[in-house]
Amino acid sequence: MNMRNVSPQKPGARPFEDPFSEQLAWLMDSSIGVGRYSIGLDALVGLIPGLGDVLTTMVSVLIVGRALQNGVHRSAILRMLLNLGIDTAVGSVPVIGDLFDFAYKANMKNMQIYRESMSGTRAPLKDWAFIALVSVILLLMVLLPLVGLILVTQWIISALQR
Repeated sequence: MNMRNVSPQKPGARPFEDPFSEQLAWLMDSSIGVGRYSIGLDALVGLIPGLGDVLTTMVSVLIVGRALQNGVHRSAILRMLLNLGIDTAVGSVPVIGDLFDFAYKANMKNMQIYRESMSGTRAPLKDWAFIALVSVILLLMVLLPLVGLILVTQWIISALQR
């Protein structure tokens, strides 16, 4: 394990050891060096229209599943799933999503969450705050078009009644 991956542990916390997940995250996000940057299979497989992002998400869920098996807090699991959801949703947009896949390393982010949770250095409140923020954004994405539709419908009805 790299020294940069080691977090100080709280008393009573379990040491973090999941070489399979570490290797999988590296393979998916950072295994191919391109100059001073690195990309992984996630970015390359994501180039396959329609299927690529779904396949890479299915592989990435293995890391979340292992974190769940090891007792990672629910808020951290939800945060990890949101990272994958963001990666899949934005990554599925043609061209822009492909560029996003090269930069957004959801698996490495999830490994950091996994590591911090297992070492006892991650505050669940931080994850709940992020989940709340994403929930509000999603709610607004649903409500604003509905409000707009209602207003346009009322405007059309009032224009037709004149």
